[in-house]
Amino acid sequence: MNILILGSGGREHAYAWKLAQSKRIGKLFIAPGNAGTASVGTNIQLSVTDFEGIKKFVLENGISMVVVGPEDPLVKGVHDFFLADAQLKSIPVIGPQKDGAQLEGSKDFSKRFMFRHNIPTAKYETFTKETLNEGLKFLETLQPPYVLKADGLAAGKGVVIPETLEEARKELSEMLANAKFGNASAKVVIEEFLKGIELSVFVLTDGNSYKILPAAKDYKRIGVGDTGLNTGGMGAVSPVPFADDAFIKKVEERVIIPTINGLKKEGITYKGFIFIGLMNVDGDPQVIEYNVRMGDPETEVVLPRIKSDLLDLFEGVANGNLHEKTFEVDTRFATTVMLVAGGYPEEYKKGDVISGTETVMGSIAFHAGTIHSHSGEVLTNGGRVMAITSFGNTMQEALKNSFANAEKISYAGKYYRSDIGKDLEVYYK
Repeated sequence: MNILILGSGGREHAYAWKLAQSKRIGKLFIAPGNAGTASVGTNIQLSVTDFEGIKKFVLENGISMVVVGPEDPLVKGVHDFFLADAQLKSIPVIGPQKDGAQLEGSKDFSKRFMFRHNIPTAKYETFTKETLNEGLKFLETLQPPYVLKADGLAAGKGVVIPETLEEARKELSEMLANAKFGNASAKVVIEEFLKGIELSVFVLTDGNSYKILPAAKDYKRIGVGDTGLNTGGMGAVSPVPFADDAFIKKVEERVIIPTINGLKKEGITYKGFIFIGLMNVDGDPQVIEYNVRMGDPETEVVLPRIKSDLLDLFEGVANGNLHEKTFEVDTRFATTVMLVAGGYPEEYKKGDVISGTETVMGSIAFHAGTIHSHSGEVLTNGGRVMAITSFGNTMQEALKNSFANAEKISYAGKYYRSDIGKDLEVYYK
């Protein structure tokens, strides 16, 4: 089978790395890909939202399946585009149609969906520019800190958590009155703050049956000790020590089953991944958000732990027989440490030469923001540059490998968090 993966990040390199291991893979293409994906497949210079360009490529290259990495093409309807085209409709797309993609594309839609289907989540209200004053009053009914979410897609940067009422009022005004996140913050969801510890649970579904993938915990803040600005993610750990079988059973019964049933009840055909961002509040799961694709950098610890053939699982999604597919998980720990550009998540440079990747031993270097120069050098091409993933019989062993290999890679301004997994050590004492 010839497969096309859409995307250019660490998640897409992990997909490509895993799919390349399938005995049934033919040609593997990644659009646009990065310097890492080029080592396991062929990069194609195509935008993930150039649907006409994607159609042309798919038809000319005998593509049998399209795997969508990022959220943007899903929210913009790439799956619907395929289904509406006589030449494309028989080619399966892994990722939901536009109606299902609203779970991530609109925070307001997803909160209303959770309330309709009794899925545990924080209380909330949604406001617009016209109802800004009501929003300012609603903030006064909540205890600090405050959670403000841009309704639409904001490249992972649309959530702010002000510590004081004064800051919250200022942020809300910036988002609604001054369009801080552009059209994404034309509506803003204000939520009560949930106190607990965060984790992510991933589900692969054909719309009826599902497989629960390994849980992971990621680290969103730029600074050691979870300080500083939010990023797209600075590292991840899987499994998560407090997400034992009993906790995952609660997640399945209270969140996963009502979510799958809710989508069916609302006539939404959903084929792909559901990322469930959770807060463990005193042993009970509360949903923070849905994403309609795998998370990054969680993918870089979740996929390596899946022993089953990923292409076989994707065929199960496409054909509606996922329940028949075997699903095995490696019991070892996987950890990833994200190397980022100096200055990220604010202003940062691109185009710095990366060296040392060939010296990485006992870890996988998943490329995120990288590109090949005309002369074949690997250059930085994004804020998050590379994720160093390692296995270990313990979390500490896996982290030791990741940190040791992170040190071997060099480029100007390299930075990574040295405390990934530190907060979880209490569970192993």
